[in-house]
Amino acid sequence: MRGNILIKELLANGLRWLYTTVWLLTLAFVLVFAVETAEAASKPVGLAELALYRSGDRTQVLIEGAKREGQLTFYNSLTSLAAAAQAFEKKYPFIKVSIWRSDSTMLIKRVSEEHASGRFLADVVETSGAAMALLHRTGVFQEYYSPEVSAYSDEVKAKGKSGVYYLADRENYTSLGFNTNLITPAEAPKTYRDLLDPKWKGRMSLAGTSTGVHWVGNVLNVMGREYLDKFAAQDVNLQNMSAVALAGLVVSGEVPLSPTTQDSNIFTARKSGAPVEWRPLEPVVANLGSAGMTAKAPHPHAALLFLDYLLSKEGQKVLIDQGLSTPREDIGSLEHKFKKTYLESKYSLEEFDKKFNEWEQLLRQLFLRKR
Repeated sequence: MRGNILIKELLANGLRWLYTTVWLLTLAFVLVFAVETAEAASKPVGLAELALYRSGDRTQVLIEGAKREGQLTFYNSLTSLAAAAQAFEKKYPFIKVSIWRSDSTMLIKRVSEEHASGRFLADVVETSGAAMALLHRTGVFQEYYSPEVSAYSDEVKAKGKSGVYYLADRENYTSLGFNTNLITPAEAPKTYRDLLDPKWKGRMSLAGTSTGVHWVGNVLNVMGREYLDKFAAQDVNLQNMSAVALAGLVVSGEVPLSPTTQDSNIFTARKSGAPVEWRPLEPVVANLGSAGMTAKAPHPHAALLFLDYLLSKEGQKVLIDQGLSTPREDIGSLEHKFKKTYLESKYSLEEFDKKFNEWEQLLRQLFLRKR
């Protein structure tokens, strides 16, 4: 009898233990399922949501997605950007970057045609600020978020409601370049007023391309029309060539000095031992190159990861090593902490087009000599 009671008690205890175990396992399963469901629900769905995703696991989400994508197509207008792409590949060896490069005019044409036809090849586009503005007007770019954006001033951002459509990742500056075999740093002009010294008459040249047009616009805004008339009386030569070609004439000494010389060209020439210097006459024209993700990027995770890298301190230092300057406010040398003018962000696209035409006419009127 006693034995039967013990058996019943054991069976009852066993059943209670079994019920408790099943209940705990069920509860655990429900909790795990709920957590997994909540996590899945919090993950970005679709390109637009991914582009603006801000949660703490953002980088891991991008890395996991980029591993699946395995590649990235990067359209740009600058040879130096290849170094950033190579450094990115080294940091993320599971991503292969394919580069297509051309000048801004050809890049606009190709991206616009692809966008219109529904053939979406480019993930990231990087070119001049004016070209990016034109593409943005046709809806090419996806608004995106990057934790690096806060390190840049609003002057270099095309802002959206929650992020940016594109952001400047590089800048170079147009100001005074001179040949040190012909002009010592001590005697070279230090201000716009110094350019009016009679000793520089007939010794200066301007670039006849957009570089010269921007310079005229900046000087007109800062110094006024009367100054430009006085400067034109210095027998300034208008050279129908790019800033790069004009910098070559400064290097050779054919042109002793030019206020339309870009610092990056002088940086490259000096690395090769050329007798040249570059000096900022404030405010300096800052020329921007900006980057954005296309609205139908085939590899969005890799695109966002690349933009994060390009805008980061690490990526910006790669570009600095290539002779470019950074618009990022928490890095850069003291010698580049001078006053700058961002002409293209100063006006709307329509206003800038109108201003550019006016400046170009003034450039021709004042400096194009009749033969």
